[in-house]
Amino acid sequence: MILTKTIPDFATPVHVDQVGIEERASRFTKRSIKNETKINGLMLALNMIDLTTLEGKDTEGKVKQLCYKAQHLHDAYPGLPTVAAICVYPSMVKTAKTALGNSGIKVASVATAFPSGQAPRDIKIRDTKFAVQNGADEVDMVISRGKFLEGEYNFVFDEIAAIKEACGEARLKVILETGELVTYDKVRKASDIAMYAGADFIKTSTGKISPAATMPVTLVMLEAIRDFYYKTGKKIAMKPAGGISKSKLALHYLVMLNETLGEGWMNNEWFRFGASSLANDILMQLMKQKTGVYQSANYFTID
Repeated sequence: MILTKTIPDFATPVHVDQVGIEERASRFTKRSIKNETKINGLMLALNMIDLTTLEGKDTEGKVKQLCYKAQHLHDAYPGLPTVAAICVYPSMVKTAKTALGNSGIKVASVATAFPSGQAPRDIKIRDTKFAVQNGADEVDMVISRGKFLEGEYNFVFDEIAAIKEACGEARLKVILETGELVTYDKVRKASDIAMYAGADFIKTSTGKISPAATMPVTLVMLEAIRDFYYKTGKKIAMKPAGGISKSKLALHYLVMLNETLGEGWMNNEWFRFGASSLANDILMQLMKQKTGVYQSANYFTID
């Protein structure tokens, strides 16, 4: 339950040091990660992926195939972890839930008129309830960026709170669509609003516009999570999504996560990657570490 007295005045301006954030983010890419540490990092990143298909042409067959891949990432490499979740549209939740069975892999569903968010609140609430009733463990909602950019912060707060209530036991990921917010100041303010309104995760992007996730934007959001934790004692999870397709970049994100939030966030309960092509790149890197040679992309399923 959010206590009213803990909610800050969102009309108060927020100022993020752009130069400082970008300089700190670039530092995380200078770390050298090799040998066993690299393998452990790749395994962890693989286990943090929300394997995603969000296309208008999605079919039950495609979703079933993705669920099979989630459970059999590369049978030639025994002992691999599974991904964290499969992310689909609400209409495909039941299909994914059945296909995943007792695998332990979560089913996440986008909702609230994804990706635009341009729909009345009652429709967004029905969309959310439909996903949950069909078995979604997690809901990825989009904020109303137009309202946010008009300064209607209470509207955005109330909408997130209403969707959180509609989620019931499902965890709520709140997508800021940072590429449309443009500035770090706005990203920080949107992060704060989402967390105080009840978000379980804050998420950078839908993956439908560019730029999507970047390391500086993610750092702004991680620092917001850290500050929120210091003020409230409540942990919030983070999900950068879109544009993270290479394992080397994923490892840089994990370095940033560890050095900003610490060991307690270094698992898939508290951090996710919204990506699909990343999984294959990680698998190629793991096979390279194991065998000394890269396997052809033909050895891996196409998402």
